Amino acid sequence: MIDVRVKEVMVKDVAFVSIPGSRDQVLKALKERHVSGVPVVKGGVLVGMVTRTDLLRNPEEDQTALLMTRDPLVVKPDDSVVEAARLLAENDIRRLPVVEGSILAGIVSVADIVRVIADLEIKRPIERHFEKTTVAIWDEMPLPVAGTVMEYADVQASPVLDSDLNLVGIISDRDLINASVIEDSVEMSDMSSASDEDEWSWESTRDTLNFYYGVSRIALRKIPVKQAMVPAVTAIKSSGVSECARAMMRNEIDQLPVVTAHQKLAGMLKDSNLLWALIEHSLEAGI
Repeated sequence: MIDVRVKEVMVKDVAFVSIPGSRDQVLKALKERHVSGVPVVKGGVLVGMVTRTDLLRNPEEDQTALLMTRDPLVVKPDDSVVEAARLLAENDIRRLPVVEGSILAGIVSVADIVRVIADLEIKRPIERHFEKTTVAIWDEMPLPVAGTVMEYADVQASPVLDSDLNLVGIISDRDLINASVIEDSVEMSDMSSASDEDEWSWESTRDTLNFYYGVSRIALRKIPVKQAMVPAVTAIKSSGVSECARAMMRNEIDQLPVVTAHQKLAGMLKDSNLLWALIEHSLEAGI
C-alpha cells in the first residue's frame, strides 16, 4: 500500500532565486545545486518557477521576472505522493513547490517520487511505459545544432548515435547548460526621429541619435556533441519499473535509453513515464 505524504519526501533546503533578479543568478543556482529548475520568491512568498528550458528558450532575456512561469501548480505537505505524481504527470512538469499558505516550504520533484517507486518493488515490465519514438542526435553534430534540434523537438534529453547507428551516449539539457558560455556584445538601436517628425527637428540630430547597449546571451560552445555527452545507462523492455527507478537513482539520471538484445536503440524511458506506472499501481491497490 502506498501511504506516503509529500512532507516525507520533499526537499526542505530549497534552492531558490528572488525577484528582482537576473538570469546569471538563476544560472548560478542551477549549476551549483545541480538542479533543473528553482522556485522564484518575493519576500518569502512563492511567485513563480524558472527552469533550464526557460533559459535556453529565452537566451537574450536577463530579468528573472520575465523568464519565470507565474502562478505555478503547488502541493501541500500533507498531500499524498500519488497525488503529486498525478499533477506532475498530467501537466508534464518536473517539480512542484510545496507551500504552507503562500510561503515556500519545500519542493517535490519527479526524482523524489522516483525514490519512492524504487522502494515499492513494482516488478511490472517497462514495455508499456517507455516511449518508442525519440529524437536521436549524431555524435559529430555541432552542439548548437543539437541544442536547436532538441528545442524544436521539445525534448530534454536525446540518445546519441555514431555513424554506424550504435548508441554511444546521451545528451541532456543539463549537459547543454554545463557546456554553455555567456557571450557579451554591443548592439545598436536606431533612435533617430521618424520621418514625420516636426519640420524644425535638426537633421544632424535626427541622423545621430543611436543608442548603444550591452547584450548578454547564453551560447552553446561550437564543439561536437561527443565532447559534451555522457555515457548512457540503458534498460531493456523486460526491465522492471522499480529496477529502472533504482538505476536512475544510482546514476543520478532521469532518462534511460531502451535497447534491443542487439544493443540497438528501441526508445527512451523517462522518469516521468514511471509516474504513470506508480499511478496505475496505486489504482490497482485501490488507493
